[in-house]
Amino acid sequence: MVAQRLDGKACAAVVEEELLDRIKACKVNGVVPHLAVVIVGDDPASHVYVNSKVRACERLGILSTHIELPSDASEQQVRETIQSLNAKSDLHGILVQSPLPKHMDEEALTDLIEPSKDVDGFHPQNLGRLVQGRMDGMLPCTPSGVMRLLSWAGIETKGKSAVVLGRSRIVGMPQSLLLGAKGVDATVTVAHSRTKDTQSLCKDADIIIAAVGRAEMVRPDWVKEGAVVVDVGINRVDDESRERGWRLAGDVHPDVAQKASWLSPVPGGVGPMTIAMLMENTVRAAEQTQRA
Repeated sequence: MVAQRLDGKACAAVVEEELLDRIKACKVNGVVPHLAVVIVGDDPASHVYVNSKVRACERLGILSTHIELPSDASEQQVRETIQSLNAKSDLHGILVQSPLPKHMDEEALTDLIEPSKDVDGFHPQNLGRLVQGRMDGMLPCTPSGVMRLLSWAGIETKGKSAVVLGRSRIVGMPQSLLLGAKGVDATVTVAHSRTKDTQSLCKDADIIIAAVGRAEMVRPDWVKEGAVVVDVGINRVDDESRERGWRLAGDVHPDVAQKASWLSPVPGGVGPMTIAMLMENTVRAAEQTQRA
């Protein structure tokens, strides 16, 4: 068996195409969806991610505001930036790019974002809705992107056993809630650094979502024949055979493609879906202002 490709680029293109009519309808009603992205410091990867988001806005006709602060900015400066953005009635989404400098309390700053503008879906109010089984808040972009990718591929989840590797509030925990939600109906196990015999759990799983940030941790002998494997990880590993001396690797070893029925690539899998769902959250936020 050679795994079919869970192509995030193709799925994201479908999502973006569906958003165009919604964006057009907003503009007819005098509302231009508007996203503000705040980045603090000069982390190269963060700037790459932010530029990808800005380009997505340009493709779709979403207005974007890009705010850069130096790495030595104070936490108070970031607070004041967020509060000023909260106050703008023509701004619908606020994203503070992670990671922030070590001297800042990232969770406290996330909590400052108005929940209706929290297009990352990290505010306690939005995560709390998800715990209640409600999908009417802003859903975290990466987990909701994984769900859309599974749906796009026609992968059955009802009654399936799923293992989520990682328990972060950004990916792992919300991912487990989405997989176990009514209508999706998977039976979910969350594995983490204290889990005993993670390999055995994975070998029994119909669906594996790998989100731990350890390069190529999930190997072929972890995966049963025909399982669906979604690789959320993206890691930089040394590779002297490459001109630049490194390569990108996921949390899943490429040879898993010989065992799985479906496998998402890195890059080109979950990454494009995360950005697509950010765009969808921004449009949803703009639509909600028209109903208010």
